[in-house]
Amino acid sequence: MHEPGDEVGPAGTDAATGDARAALLQARVETASQIAALSRDLDGVIDASLDSNADDEHDPEGATIAFERAQVAALLVGARRRLAELDAALERLDAGTYGTCERCGSVIPAERLAVRPFARTCVGCAR
Repeated sequence: MHEPGDEVGPAGTDAATGDARAALLQARVETASQIAALSRDLDGVIDASLDSNADDEHDPEGATIAFERAQVAALLVGARRRLAELDAALERLDAGTYGTCERCGSVIPAERLAVRPFARTCVGCAR
């Protein structure tokens, strides 16, 4: 069992690991909430387009409906991708590899992980 202050892989101390886990879990909750909201928005756009006689090809408002549907769908895809990245980061944390660059094996700076908690690579390898 680790004592506070013991090294725990590249993530640092137990406290640092706990902080990383808390940040990842908070980001996961926020992302899941965003997915739920975007799903409701997309359902609303789809339902609204079904209830109207809008013909996307011939109706002047059709392009707007199609654009809105595509935009919300793209945001939803991005949010789902972020959720998957956060889950993968939690798995790396459990495996003891969180904070280690997957390409070169160096430590990912804490500043990068603070901005991008699911980062898989260091700044140099990300370029």
